[in-house]
Amino acid sequence: MDLLLWRHAEAVEGSPDHARELTERGLKQARGIAAWLDEHRPKRLRVLASPTVRTRQTASAFVDDFEVAPGLGPDGGVADILAATGWPDARGACLVVGHQPALGRLAALLLSGAEADWTIKKGAVWWFTNRVRDGETQTVLRAVVSSDLA
Repeated sequence: MDLLLWRHAEAVEGSPDHARELTERGLKQARGIAAWLDEHRPKRLRVLASPTVRTRQTASAFVDDFEVAPGLGPDGGVADILAATGWPDARGACLVVGHQPALGRLAALLLSGAEADWTIKKGAVWWFTNRVRDGETQTVLRAVVSSDLA
C-alpha cells in the first residue's frame, strides 16, 4: 500500500477554525503540489480530506472527487488516520489531506516506530510505501516534496 500525507496549504488566520480558507499563497502551494501529484500519482488513488475548508480547498486543487472523513479534522489523531486509510493492509494508494500535529506524528511512527512531534510544512506531501522483504514488513519513504519545490 502507498500512503501519501499532504498537509493543507497556507490558510488565513481567524475563527472559526473549520471555516478558514486558503490564502493566495496557499492556493499557489496547493496547485504546485497538485501538479506534482498529477505527474507522479499512483494507480488506484483514493483521496481523503479533513472536513475543514482549507483541506477541502487543498484537495480540490488536485481532484474533484475526494471523500471527506470527519476523523481527519484538526482534533483527529494517528489512530483516526490509520483507521480511515486502512494502512498498511489496504490495496492501492491513499492520499490524506490533513493537519498537524497528526500528520507529523504519523510520519514519525512510520519511520521511527514511535509517535513524535515531527513537523510537516504547510502544503508539503510525504509519500510512504509498505512492502514485505524476506518476511519482514518495511515502511519506505518514497518522496517528500515541499510546496516551494513543486
